[in-house]
Amino acid sequence: MKGIAIEVSRLGKQYSMDGRGPKRAHEAIEQAVRGLMRRKEPKDPGSFWAVKDCSFVVRQGEAVALLGRNGAGKSVLLKMLSRVVKPSSGEAVIRGRMTALLELGSGFHPELTGRENVFFNGAILGVRRAEMETKLDEIVAFSEVGDFLDMPVKHYSSGMYMRLAFSIAAHVETDVLLMDEVLAVGDSAFQEKCLNRMRRAVRQGTTVVIVSHEVSVLAELCTRGLYMDHGKLLIDGALAEATDRYRKDTAA
Repeated sequence: MKGIAIEVSRLGKQYSMDGRGPKRAHEAIEQAVRGLMRRKEPKDPGSFWAVKDCSFVVRQGEAVALLGRNGAGKSVLLKMLSRVVKPSSGEAVIRGRMTALLELGSGFHPELTGRENVFFNGAILGVRRAEMETKLDEIVAFSEVGDFLDMPVKHYSSGMYMRLAFSIAAHVETDVLLMDEVLAVGDSAFQEKCLNRMRRAVRQGTTVVIVSHEVSVLAELCTRGLYMDHGKLLIDGALAEATDRYRKDTAA
């Protein structure tokens, strides 16, 4: 039996309803003084769990689809796995080198050129500059942004951003790949290139967790599905079981 690549235990993320993070010291003091002057406690805006008590294991080489309606907690879960968001409870352990492609421009610096961001993104992923230099031509050719490589990426279109970001992630040797709705970028020809690259990663034994609303794409890549609703993991089983529940809930 293959080893464990991802181990998630009772993972959760809680947010305040007012959308603010922890207060600075002077803000907390100011609020306390105002509360005393009003002689009543300030109203608590409350909180909610974007992800709650989520546990599962992904073995090395598995390709797993993460499904659910908008707001189900899928993206928050991936951000916790990729260390972008700190959990409120529980833990997630990932074994091996991880690459995450979560949202537009993630890991890019807008003032740097496309070329500079290739190396900047590689450094974030733990890849040495010498290794990225050997992959640069392939990355540029795949992304189709060669004419704009030395332009600051703040001038890129959203499609150019994502093509370059996907190309970097696809050409870095990784053990675990986390992807959130990235196969919907670009025209049909580029989408097919991305899908072919994903097929290759799966064949080579890369552990993949992918969020997508394209059920037909997931059926090509994955055999297992995780289905989330209102922050809770409701199904962990065969892909058909998860996709059937997804279709049923989105049709309601």
